[in-house]
Amino acid sequence: MKIVVLEGLGIPESEVRKIAKPITDEGHELVLYERTEDVDLQKQYVKDADILVIANMPLKGEVIRAAENLKYISIAFTGYDHVDLEACKEKNIQVSNAAGYSTISVPELVFGMVISYLRSVPALDRKTREGMTKAGSTQREIYGKKFGIIGTGAIGSRVAELALAFGATVLAYSRREKEELKSLGVKYVSLDELLSESDIISIHTPLTKETKGLINQERIAMMKPTAILVNTARGPIVDTKALVDALNEGKIAGACLDVFDQEPPLPKDYQILSLPNTLLTPHIGFATEEAMVRRAHITFNENIYNWLKGEHKNKVEF
Repeated sequence: MKIVVLEGLGIPESEVRKIAKPITDEGHELVLYERTEDVDLQKQYVKDADILVIANMPLKGEVIRAAENLKYISIAFTGYDHVDLEACKEKNIQVSNAAGYSTISVPELVFGMVISYLRSVPALDRKTREGMTKAGSTQREIYGKKFGIIGTGAIGSRVAELALAFGATVLAYSRREKEELKSLGVKYVSLDELLSESDIISIHTPLTKETKGLINQERIAMMKPTAILVNTARGPIVDTKALVDALNEGKIAGACLDVFDQEPPLPKDYQILSLPNTLLTPHIGFATEEAMVRRAHITFNENIYNWLKGEHKNKVEF
């Protein structure tokens, strides 16, 4: 079968081919392309593909429909809202994601951002370089805080474990409650209670029709004025205008954001960029060197290899 990779996977091509060697050794063809936003070029690349690999680039229905032989898509990413699943359903194409590759990297970023925010690290770095002291800076701890986690899948569960290790009280809201987290001391509560009680709120739900705009004006109004909102999941889960208004009006203390309602680079007039009570990164939660290698192994040796053998791993339901 012909396997087409439509964008770079964050590691050298030689490493991709090395990881995919068990597949190509069985006679399957592997073709790698660099990412392009040219839809006509994408159609040309996928025209005779049996298997398609993408990471987080948008995959439109017209591109999927142009792939006459396409049978399977392995998404080298946790989220899959950037793929036209209706087109996949229409063409009976099976889909997998790279579940688990960022279970270490995203939680580490969450706490890197939270600690940086609470200890004023970015501002103090600048002050230190300018020959100044910590005078006027805010210094706070995670210990003893109520740490709210929205969504306790693999990533949210890891965040809960780390929050407990820091000495926080952990509140959680999720469609499915995990007994193993309860046994560690995590308390599942309603979303309203989590929002109103938590000092730090970290989002770890997928983006779906139900979760788009989940954190809206009404729900932000439930939060403490001292609360910090952390989003390393998907940008549209949070209503950007409602968040900007709340930060401008002091209704919440701050926000740590790795994702936005559009992918970086953000335009210079993007409102959040001008807010002082924010800590921003350009969608890096998944992007550690180690995670890039893990996701390539999942994409090829867990997903594609097993699919070729008749077993559908990390199946995306739609």
